[in-house]
Amino acid sequence: MYARPSKILIIDDDVELVTLLVDYFTLEGFEATPAHSGTEGLQALENKEFDLIILDVMMPKKDGFAVLREMRSVKNATPVLFLTARDSIEDRVKGLDLGGNDYLIKPFSFDELLARIRAMTRKAAGNASNIFTAADLTLDVSSRSCRRGEKDIALSAKEFSLLEYLMRNKGRVLTRDMIENNLWNFDYEGGTNAVDVYIRYLRKKMDDDFEPKLIHTVRGSGYVLREK
Repeated sequence: MYARPSKILIIDDDVELVTLLVDYFTLEGFEATPAHSGTEGLQALENKEFDLIILDVMMPKKDGFAVLREMRSVKNATPVLFLTARDSIEDRVKGLDLGGNDYLIKPFSFDELLARIRAMTRKAAGNASNIFTAADLTLDVSSRSCRRGEKDIALSAKEFSLLEYLMRNKGRVLTRDMIENNLWNFDYEGGTNAVDVYIRYLRKKMDDDFEPKLIHTVRGSGYVLREK
């Protein structure tokens, strides 16, 4: 089974450093996305899921602590590594107490940064559940199997990825743009109609002949998977 590259969001107002980090992580096999302010970083998080965030503290208008505080307030548990010149014990304690996962001081070694990133992504992957349920629907990511009630459901690779994304975000409204950004990424050349088409495929296979209905349309917004 193909393992997708880990997605990293880099939030720092130092444009030169961010460019350097994006290039470095891309060469190391990661998918890196730049954001040059706290506000830009939060906007990126609204439209796409990431496996890890590298976050500067000292940024104008909205600093890294404020960004993390907003993330955690909406239950976004994406691991965060602070990468900053703020080296006081008080700042380190504050960052970790707010929900940060690691704290690295600038200037830094790229080798050390990469080692910490790999350790954090391994830990996050180890903690992630591979079995998702909603009503009588079960999706097993490890075995790539889907079952509703007593019926095994055969899904294409794209249908499976879409259902996994919906189930990982059960109860959360996902816009068409969010679905496209997370499932099709850069090789996708279609329009938003493709999302509707694959939702229709999924409903036909695992919703139309069952109760309760699980995939719901939210008019003007997108789709949500919920049990009621």
